[in-house]
Amino acid sequence: MTEIIERQEIVPAGFNGDRFDQVAAQLFPEYSRSRLQTWIKSGELTVNGEVQRTRDKVYEDDKLALHAELQSEVRWEAEKIELDIVYEDDHVMVINKPAGLVVHPGAGNPDGTLLNALLNHFPDIATVPRAGIVHRLDRDTTGLMIAAKTLEAHTSLVAQLQAREVHREYDAVVFGTMTGGGTVDEPMGRHPRQRTKMAVSQIGGKEAITHYRVTRRFLNHTHIRCFLETGRTHQIRVHMAHIKYPLIGDPLYAGRPRLPKGASEVLITQLRGFGRQALHARRLELEHPISGDTMSWEVPLPEDMKALLAVLSTEDVR
Repeated sequence: MTEIIERQEIVPAGFNGDRFDQVAAQLFPEYSRSRLQTWIKSGELTVNGEVQRTRDKVYEDDKLALHAELQSEVRWEAEKIELDIVYEDDHVMVINKPAGLVVHPGAGNPDGTLLNALLNHFPDIATVPRAGIVHRLDRDTTGLMIAAKTLEAHTSLVAQLQAREVHREYDAVVFGTMTGGGTVDEPMGRHPRQRTKMAVSQIGGKEAITHYRVTRRFLNHTHIRCFLETGRTHQIRVHMAHIKYPLIGDPLYAGRPRLPKGASEVLITQLRGFGRQALHARRLELEHPISGDTMSWEVPLPEDMKALLAVLSTEDVR
């Protein structure tokens, strides 16, 4: 899918001698800076009809002209996959993702993903980077995700995420009895030996901050609520395992189920049979990319986590 873009903007007062790419980012805010730089280098974005370099200076009353082909940034096929749409307008979609749905095609998952479903639901989303996906949930994590339907919305949502202005709240159930809430402020990076895993890494790791508080304390387990300040891959899973409270069912970071001494058969069956990390993105709050209104969405726990907590409520109490 290709869209032809024809735009002209006059450099206003106050931009005398500023860099071409920086001024272009102000005058064409619906496009990312990297995309604008690509158009400058290809000659599709010009100054007074002339090709310029990204670092060249522009001045008041210069004319910036954009004539470009906006190519689809994805080459994946649309697939009819049912979506639980919590909210949708002309600019964004909010999805309640089920367990087992991979967000983006990759090695071992070439199709059958949320991205393929988005392309089917709204074909024009193909012109938006990554079909509008601005953040991810792991395959077996459930809950809220937002996707951008336009470039302008995409640019705004990415900026909000980078500025840590998106509020994300998760429910998790962990092994061990926490005495109270706290914060894990530990940098993270790729595991040095197991490349499918992430790990706390003091050398070369990126900043990662997770806040958590206790929702309910059981005899051997704890239901917690987590708040992300950063959004690293597997962040909650890695941070909770790091402080010795791994998520129930986590195949990468929890190891074999920790069966409490004297546990009933009902509890043992539930712990052994819970086949995914007990993690759910319950609440999402952000500024609407177009209206600027603060918007929030909340979805209840999925049935498997409700069943897990019900068993803990009867079988893991004093």
